Amino acid sequence: MLVIRFSRVGKRNKAQYRIVVQEHTANPRGKHTDIVGSYDPHSKKSVLKKDKIAQWIKNGVQLSDSVHNLFVKEKIIKGEKRAVKMPKKEVEVVAEPVAESGVKTEEKKEEVKIEEKKEEVKKEDVKAEEKK
Repeated sequence: MLVIRFSRVGKRNKAQYRIVVQEHTANPRGKHTDIVGSYDPHSKKSVLKKDKIAQWIKNGVQLSDSVHNLFVKEKIIKGEKRAVKMPKKEVEVVAEPVAESGVKTEEKKEEVKIEEKKEEVKKEDVKAEEKK
């Protein structure tokens, strides 16, 4: 089965994509049957060969979700945009270190802050009494 999809080209941190027709099992950077356009995501510019795209779609080529959305945006095909599933980033869960007394460090920090505030209030009271 043939599919129209993006093939990344360009430098690191400066992606550009070719829109290619290739076998769905092939590596996106591998061999392709035809190049039907290009897309620059940084400037949002696309160069598309509309006659070739129409011919391939008429012959039954499938579209990837991202390419389908681009073609809908550029009004090459009619229809609704598809939801593109992006993989979620994995977040490392780090256990909080427990202090020797068994109290978590954040709780201990809060206790220290409360004690410091109490000391400041006491100092202010002492200064107020000295002025009298």
